[in-house]
Amino acid sequence: MKLRGWRGLVWLAAAEGTALGRAHELWRAGEWQSSCWISPVAPAGVASHVWLPPGKARTRLGQEHDLIIFDALEAGAFDADALGALSGTLRAGGLLVLLTPLVPRDVTVVSASRYLARLLRQLAGAPGVACWHADDELQLPVLSESPGNAKARFTGSHDKDCLTADQAEAVARLVRLRRRRPLVLTADRGRGKTAALGIACARLLAAGQAHILVTAPRPEAIAALFERLMALRPEGQRQGNRFVEAGVGCVEFMAPDVLSDKLERGETGGPGSWLLVDEAAAIPAAMLGAWLTAFPRIVFATTVHGYEGSGRGFALRFRERLERQAPEWQQYHLAAPIRWRADDPLEPLVNQLLLLDAEPPAVVSLAPLVLQHWQQAQLATDEQALRAVFGLLVQAHYRTTPGDLQRLLDERGLSITTLASDGQIQAVCVSADEGGFAPELAERVARGERRLPGHLLAQSLAAHAGSRQALTAHLRRVQRIAVHPERRREGLGRHLLEAEREAARKAGIDLLGASFGAEPGLLAFWQALGFCTVRLGLSRETSTGEHAVMVTAPLSAEGSAIRAGLVRRFRSLLPALLAFELAALDPEVVLALLREGGSPSLVEDERQDLADVAGARREPALARPALQALVWCAAQAPPHEPELAWLAGWAFQGRDLAWLAAQAGVTGRRQALARLREIVGRYLSAGENGEVEGFPPR
Repeated sequence: MKLRGWRGLVWLAAAEGTALGRAHELWRAGEWQSSCWISPVAPAGVASHVWLPPGKARTRLGQEHDLIIFDALEAGAFDADALGALSGTLRAGGLLVLLTPLVPRDVTVVSASRYLARLLRQLAGAPGVACWHADDELQLPVLSESPGNAKARFTGSHDKDCLTADQAEAVARLVRLRRRRPLVLTADRGRGKTAALGIACARLLAAGQAHILVTAPRPEAIAALFERLMALRPEGQRQGNRFVEAGVGCVEFMAPDVLSDKLERGETGGPGSWLLVDEAAAIPAAMLGAWLTAFPRIVFATTVHGYEGSGRGFALRFRERLERQAPEWQQYHLAAPIRWRADDPLEPLVNQLLLLDAEPPAVVSLAPLVLQHWQQAQLATDEQALRAVFGLLVQAHYRTTPGDLQRLLDERGLSITTLASDGQIQAVCVSADEGGFAPELAERVARGERRLPGHLLAQSLAAHAGSRQALTAHLRRVQRIAVHPERRREGLGRHLLEAEREAARKAGIDLLGASFGAEPGLLAFWQALGFCTVRLGLSRETSTGEHAVMVTAPLSAEGSAIRAGLVRRFRSLLPALLAFELAALDPEVVLALLREGGSPSLVEDERQDLADVAGARREPALARPALQALVWCAAQAPPHEPELAWLAGWAFQGRDLAWLAAQAGVTGRRQALARLREIVGRYLSAGENGEVEGFPPR
């Protein structure tokens, strides 16, 4: 296998004692340079430094292994995310050994885990798996090279620091990156994409670039970058999330939320600045767009198929923005693997088991739409439908992992609804029931004394919004909703949610709700369907850079009363939050929130205040309530000009004139103040003339 550049999977299905005994035989049989044993508890006779619980699998990213023992013998012990993460660390000639419970020979297994039952069926029918079941002899797979693969050897590079020609080309493009010509790098796992970023950083430092910023959803994602950087620049040192070479420069990792905060304050970006974004698919497009504007030289690198999610959704969502803001952007794809050969049998096998390569189904736009409710057991045994559903979820959401597939099939109480045309699934909605607690338990949960798995919406509304009734009532939360990328804006999402609303009402649900990253477009979608915001997280999510927002729609009299109380409390709290804890919230999101529930009436004194600010030199700060009322009125009628968001940032969030000047592209306090007066005057005039819907007449 090693000579061919292949990796293999050995499946041990036996009673626990037999399976562990055989695993130990393999563990001792070879001269493994680097091995890893994954199991919930440390196995006897295995050194502590090579054992990992599944939850710590990511700590091995960036390393290489010759042998991985993966213990899934205990019920519920299989961790799909761990398998997805570690399989990519196995190098050519290595073995992945999977231990599972004893199953019937025909694998028509009745299991508490629908996910594991599917996995075992896939293993039983997959080529390239070495099976060692119960007392059977080891059954080796028959693997042979096809004529088309005869030349699929490792592809070397003339670049001494790069392992493939693809990687060398990526590095060359990175180093010669020109201003306002962003580079998008895509690759499947194991192609050396992140290492290429590290090699490029080393060469940029050598060429005199003093400071390079790097960001990714988590620091662990760029382990290979720092590894290559330290190998190529031994004079430097890594200090936490910074690589510093005295007298030369530094490469600094900055989390997405921290980077955006610094950008808001004008502490980074600007002429001459560099930003390398790894795993860009896991970062919201709005945040990427802000960075695209701020950094003259920027690289977006992302995995196309991988355990962290998919870069396909990123390409679909972000391409339009790239075309608009940087029409000369470039793209390069790394195809050649580095740790194994191009025809390696393990990679397609893991992709099949975990659906890492799941794609949306074919688009069919002419046939009638058919609504279908799926039982999880039914979906688990319909591989075509499962692949279609998961393919839609992967491309629609910035971070969909193998663990999400596991939860889709095994999480209790999930409701799965699809819309199909001519048998091809075009949209999917996944929801789950929450709440229904006894009053005593609800009180303990609201006080923070108990925390129950699931029930995200109900528990959050109780703990953070003060509603005990959200725990005793019956809620249904829409966890995911995805529409085929070529069928968006056709009303499929609305169709699904209306069907979900009706089904929930018939089931006696009081409130239908959802939680998602606060983004103007998403908020507008839910608002159009009658949902109102009832909670907004006070801090950005580290991995997404967005504030989590919760919306609800009532389905019963009790639900209406609960929702009314939640909305009233949120709206009364919103101005204070915007002035303090949410002072850095995206002003476009501020406008979307102000749009809910109507606007206050402008009294005559406030009209005069606005006129004085616009044309009589009144200090705007002394008329802030009137300016807030003006923004609130104008927010009721989207779409609006960007200037209204600037005014919202100044009036509600305390953003200063320097910030306003930066947004308006002017310099100095005097010019910024003049622009503010101009904006106030324009909206005041439009309101007086009846051109702004929601602006109350005299």
